[in-house]
Amino acid sequence: MKFKSTFGAVIREMRKQRNLPIRKVAAVLDIDPSTLSKIERNERSANKVMVLKLAELFEIDSDELLVSFLSDKIANELFEEENTEEVLKVAEEKIEYLKSKNIKQGNLNF
Repeated sequence: MKFKSTFGAVIREMRKQRNLPIRKVAAVLDIDPSTLSKIERNERSANKVMVLKLAELFEIDSDELLVSFLSDKIANELFEEENTEEVLKVAEEKIEYLKSKNIKQGNLNF
């Protein structure tokens, strides 16, 4: 399942499909319902721990939900830039370099 809408919209849709009130989902995340509402409206960002809890709650693949979450972060950062394709290409190359460097040194921390 690929999510093309924003992370907040994905969360709101999954919550509504399961007929879960915002207060119950917020309780699972240990946040105020108003904070979850802001996340759903893309006025505030979630964090990785929240994403993993949501994946468990909604019984969906955590990797797919993390892709939605992280791609939002990248898209928001690059939204107004003109050379996004080049930036993404160079970033991908840097990621591969960092992965190979860390594996060779036996250090997997980023």
